[in-house]
Amino acid sequence: MHHAENAGHRCGNRQGCLRGTRMDVLRGIERWLMGEQDQRIFWLNGLAGTGKSTIAQTFAETSFADGKLGASFFCSRDFKDRSNLQAIFPTLAFQLAYQYPSFRKQVLQVLKACPDVRHESLCSQMEKLIVGPLKATQIPTLIIIDALDECKDEQPASAILSILSCYVDQIPNVKFFITGWPEPQIRSGFHLESLALITEVLKLHEVKPEAVGRDIELFFQMELSSLARNRSDCDLTEGWPNSSDMDILCKKAAGFFIYASTVVKFVASESDPPTERLAFITSLPESTTEEGKSGVDQLYIKVLQQVFCDIPAGNSQRHLHFRFVVGTALLIFNPFSIKGLSELLEINIPHICSTMCSLHSLLLVPDGE
Repeated sequence: MHHAENAGHRCGNRQGCLRGTRMDVLRGIERWLMGEQDQRIFWLNGLAGTGKSTIAQTFAETSFADGKLGASFFCSRDFKDRSNLQAIFPTLAFQLAYQYPSFRKQVLQVLKACPDVRHESLCSQMEKLIVGPLKATQIPTLIIIDALDECKDEQPASAILSILSCYVDQIPNVKFFITGWPEPQIRSGFHLESLALITEVLKLHEVKPEAVGRDIELFFQMELSSLARNRSDCDLTEGWPNSSDMDILCKKAAGFFIYASTVVKFVASESDPPTERLAFITSLPESTTEEGKSGVDQLYIKVLQQVFCDIPAGNSQRHLHFRFVVGTALLIFNPFSIKGLSELLEINIPHICSTMCSLHSLLLVPDGE
């Protein structure tokens, strides 16, 4: 059966959480998995760079080791088959068939009757490859879909979530763990009534700042200490980095693991001594120029490119609103409400909201005015 290679949690070089970090978040997800509550879907929601995929990888590893994970699909816009919605259900079925002999038997019957099922509609794939075999076998299992926002999807509400909303009641023994940026399609999908009632949501950017700060500090300490031990070409004395450097790094990270990861990779480069590279980062505490060049910028460029793809070509008014609204949000000294931006810019609230609707992965956009 056709399936996306390297989509499962055991493929590729994805890294999980560093031991001792994200413990509160992981414990909360584990409680959801073990609980008997009606929430059979978990949406790990968060701004770009807050560590959703790293958490998903760790959760996949631990639940697989416990025998609870049936299948996982790690979406990625960098790979054609892993950004294709048509590949998700066949790949999940492929993995479930390897995991459970009774499921395999059911899928083989489907393939004999419909050998071209992978070319059928998403709805037909879900019904024949996932729902039918799971209903017939009553297998209790966990399915993980990471970074759903990275799949190409033309529907106003996520196609995968829309289909899941139609069938989830037919497979009550299955739990779904899904991560994704809070983009309009994903938010609309989870707002569907049949999903909203059974979905637990965790917003990573709303986790207590002190907890995230401790995790990032631990990440810096362990990664930089490891670097110090393993660089035979440098004499890195004990106490490196010092407490002042650590304070600057944690302040600059501001709760974003993508920043911390980028800094460690930058400092670890063999082209310069680590002490010089770290000093370069900490010497200008308010600047993040070099870290941006080293990788963080690319993440945000992807989001902004998608936003501009959503604006019809030639719609100069929409582009003008985008510049006014987003430019003001970035440059203003204190955060403004949507109503405040509307009054300041003399742009009506619906236009403010429509401009912001695709930027939930970069900005904290309130639900109300």
